[in-house]
Amino acid sequence: MSDITIRTEGRAGRITLNRPKALNALTHGMCNTIEHALDRWRDDPEVALIVIDGAGDKAFCAGGDIQKLYDAGRAGDFDYARQFWRDEYRMNAKLANFPKPIVAFLHGFTMGGGVGVGCHGSHRVVCADSQIAMPEVSIGLVPDVGGSLLLARAPGRIGEYIGLTADRMDAADAIYAGFADHYIPRDDWPALIDTLCRTGDAGQIEEFAQTPPRARLADWQADIDTLFAGESFGDICRTLDQQTKTSPAHAQADKLMPRHSPLSQWATVALIHAARAADTVEAALTHEFRFTSRAMEHGDFLEGVRAAIIDRDRSPTWQHASWQDVTEALLARMSAPVTPPLDLISKAKGLHA
Repeated sequence: MSDITIRTEGRAGRITLNRPKALNALTHGMCNTIEHALDRWRDDPEVALIVIDGAGDKAFCAGGDIQKLYDAGRAGDFDYARQFWRDEYRMNAKLANFPKPIVAFLHGFTMGGGVGVGCHGSHRVVCADSQIAMPEVSIGLVPDVGGSLLLARAPGRIGEYIGLTADRMDAADAIYAGFADHYIPRDDWPALIDTLCRTGDAGQIEEFAQTPPRARLADWQADIDTLFAGESFGDICRTLDQQTKTSPAHAQADKLMPRHSPLSQWATVALIHAARAADTVEAALTHEFRFTSRAMEHGDFLEGVRAAIIDRDRSPTWQHASWQDVTEALLARMSAPVTPPLDLISKAKGLHA
């Protein structure tokens, strides 16, 4: 059985992620298959829009294929991860810049690499069981796949909160934060997809959309804006330490943030601020790649994956015990330009397993 199903149905190009037992985790080959489909459909007059969904009941896509990245890194092969991210990020940029409507159906878990596939489209549909997150700091990485731009565009400092805590958003939160657009009960999705395929008209989504519940993040907005307004991660940590701990947002931040890599958290704030200033997916991906391309050799990625995915002890030993221990020199090293630079234009040279 193929990990991904590509076909046309009526006026729609259909992409279905098809690894339900692995929560549709994104492999290198799946990234390149998506890119080739986008290239083929971009100028095809018979294809009016793209529909992306995931097989199974639990997840649209819970992230990238971390196991293979970890195995390669442990074997000393850092180039595999770099090539994976180069190809994945190019695919993310093509999704973000695609000239036709892309309708993504984000059920269950949509995290990390799943955000890169599902949340750059023009019409992002969520339902009652949707759980969307950028959890990279929990495994020693940074919000990538263009996620730093999505976080930067969230209201106020919601992006800093989500990026630093790795907190999960339900459907209402995801719409409020700008990661999704439409709340539609999942039972209605088959009929909507049939309509989209038959008509090629993304405007039909409005006929199915319902008002989402009240977003928790909307109620927390003012407190988050106060707590996460710092220019650096150090500033944010000092504010969290100094402010009276009375709000739910503060309590949640205090609960979640100490679990994550301090190096990744420092870099995450810088990435979100840079993405906010540039406001292009190309700039966001370029800055993200500077960190991710070095994350195995010089960051906390391998240790983070070991603790979360391999041994599952949830007790990573980060390089730095606290935020105060991260040096400016290391941050500069992790964010320096790379050679060769990230190419977000050229086509994939072939499919990879």
